[in-house]
Amino acid sequence: MLAIRLIVTGGLLALLLPRIHLGSIDWGASTVAWLAAGLLATFAGIVLSALRWQRVLVALGLHPALRRLLDHYLAGLFVGNFLPSTVGGDVLRVTRLSADTGDGHSAFASVVLERLTGWLVLPLITLAGFAINRGLLQVPGIAVELAIGLAVGTLVLLGAVIFLAAHPRLGGRLSGHRQAWLRWLGAVHLGLDRFRREPPAVAWVVAVGFVYQLSVVLAAFLAAKALGVHVSFTVFLAFFPMVAVAQVLPISIGGIGLREGALVIFLVNSGLGASHTQAIALGIFFYGMNLVVSLLGAPSFALGRRPLADGRVVA
Repeated sequence: MLAIRLIVTGGLLALLLPRIHLGSIDWGASTVAWLAAGLLATFAGIVLSALRWQRVLVALGLHPALRRLLDHYLAGLFVGNFLPSTVGGDVLRVTRLSADTGDGHSAFASVVLERLTGWLVLPLITLAGFAINRGLLQVPGIAVELAIGLAVGTLVLLGAVIFLAAHPRLGGRLSGHRQAWLRWLGAVHLGLDRFRREPPAVAWVVAVGFVYQLSVVLAAFLAAKALGVHVSFTVFLAFFPMVAVAQVLPISIGGIGLREGALVIFLVNSGLGASHTQAIALGIFFYGMNLVVSLLGAPSFALGRRPLADGRVVA
């Protein structure tokens, strides 16, 4: 599978990179300032993501400190961005949180559910973007149909997952199952069961999830401003969440190529005014900002085993 992903990534880059001309980008002080603002928005998003994780854990009956979760999240982000898959980062988070709490099932469920909330929030932001700026519905090409189709398809898929996981004869029997995807459904079942008892916790998770994803869209918008892409923020509300969905498809390394190709479709082929260079560079800049912020997790990852206040040790 890794070989396939490498081939797909290389093929997409071979298709896209000849269309980028970095010499056409103005590397003035304003570019640096916009990118710095984008980095701040990216870091703020990581903090919000750790807060979302904490809200999920509260619903599951656990109460770890936000600073501790941010430490784990940054370490996991570092692993995820510097290895061929994000799974490594999630495994690290589960391992360290399990050591903190002594509850491996809830730790695993919290990471699954924290990820899953994005599949609810992202399509809703896209649909809200089109509702706010209805003029985007007149954009030529396949950009609008593709974005709305991905948003609706994501919600349908999420609904199917929730139905299967919530069913007592399906999801209820899968918690702790050794097969990965069955254990994953079991974790969702556990979370849904706890969420039913704590409606305010669900509202908190979704609300923080919205703010987090908006910060991701804002980071992309600021990177676009650095490249001289002059489109409104509502354009990014409508299209960028679906770029985020496309880039997590497990067919390339780190979403490289998929993210840039989606940006070409949404910002160039749609006639919104961006050039191929700007769209592809935007994908690279966005990925680069995440790489830079994830370096903050290197010390936490490198420290490895650390004692907690009660004498237990984090792996």
